[in-house]
Amino acid sequence: MKPGARLQAVAELLEDIASGGVADAAASRYFRERRYIGSKDRSSVAERLFAILRRRARLDWWVNRILERSPDSPPPAARHRLIADLILVDNWGMQKFLDSFDGEKHHPAPLSRAEKTLIEKLADQPLDHPEMPRWVRFEVPEWAEGKLTELFENDDAELAALNENAPLDLRTNRLKCDRDAAMEALKEQGLTVEAAPWSPLAIRVEGRPALGNLPAFHEGIVEVQDEGSQLVALLADAKPGQWVMDYCAGAGGKTLALAAEMENKGRLVASDISAKRLMRAVERLRRAGVHNAERRPLDGEHAQWFKRQAGKFDRVVVDAPCSGTGTWRRNPDMKWKIGPEDIAELQVKQREIIAAASKLVKTGGRLVYATCSILPEENEQTIAGFLADHPDFQVVPVTKIWAERIGTECPVEGDFLRLSPKKHGTDGFFTAVLEKKPQTSTT
Repeated sequence: MKPGARLQAVAELLEDIASGGVADAAASRYFRERRYIGSKDRSSVAERLFAILRRRARLDWWVNRILERSPDSPPPAARHRLIADLILVDNWGMQKFLDSFDGEKHHPAPLSRAEKTLIEKLADQPLDHPEMPRWVRFEVPEWAEGKLTELFENDDAELAALNENAPLDLRTNRLKCDRDAAMEALKEQGLTVEAAPWSPLAIRVEGRPALGNLPAFHEGIVEVQDEGSQLVALLADAKPGQWVMDYCAGAGGKTLALAAEMENKGRLVASDISAKRLMRAVERLRRAGVHNAERRPLDGEHAQWFKRQAGKFDRVVVDAPCSGTGTWRRNPDMKWKIGPEDIAELQVKQREIIAAASKLVKTGGRLVYATCSILPEENEQTIAGFLADHPDFQVVPVTKIWAERIGTECPVEGDFLRLSPKKHGTDGFFTAVLEKKPQTSTT
């Protein structure tokens, strides 16, 4: 692809995302529909796309300032963001724009008068400006800046880490081998890897290799899973022979991890409101060598089945739908798609889900609640509300489980696991483990 064609691809993807598309899915679909685009071009387009998404607030601030747009104006056009990025980051001059924005086939359309004005007035400006509000400088939504500042106790490094590139983590599949063997296999296949610090199964990979081409991936030796997510499955402490429910299984990432901990022994049920998402787990389960798992959609057709399972499960893991604030470094576009009203709606949904899932837990069994959110209202507050309504459950400190299950130094203190990108090098995760108390006699 010529440079102009790459820029046009970025502009089209930015427009797709601005109209509601999700960056990862939009990019995958775009390249799938254009298989003629080579790997180097795909990498170049994706790299600039995600870089612009990580700089969106600052780019928009400059565009609005130069074009004298009011704060209430709609977000700037995708092309304006692209143009601002090329000037502020790559220091493009007018002639370079005229050479690429020429309207030729697969190139961006010629510059408008407003775009030429933008280029002229942005020349020689820095990306960061002292007049930028704090939420703009740290690339977080304005509504979230105060919450996050309080949560992180004014630690600017924590805010900045939410916008950094996330590492690529793999989970060793214990059904196939141990971590040392998996790392050796990956090294032999050309990867640079190291053991991640917290999960005894986690392998951190340098760069962004094409995992789909690796024998270690095809053979089910490793799966892509953030180290923080691996810890959620480990803290469930699922044992061989138990009955375990992955209540919000999605495409089965934690189901795979739970199956390995159970050594393929016992009953493992993956459930989700989306039968389509569960279907995506089929190939992953087969590749990993899992054969003790079954799928049960959370729909009306299976409602009676779930009622009959009340009080039967040793472990019920609830990876609840959430704001995803802990994954912003992986999904920088998603931070601009949610607001306070969405958080309020999610809180209601989370309380409904954990209450429904708790009915499946047997006496002495455990309910594991997790989110990839860093907001207390989706985490500690949800647990507090649940415990107030369900006095038959009690908290099991994660430090206690960690000592028994993992044995290394626990990354947190207190009852709950709360992880952050800056402090722990993982996505932002929250995990609480609750145990159902034995019934007390009233006689």
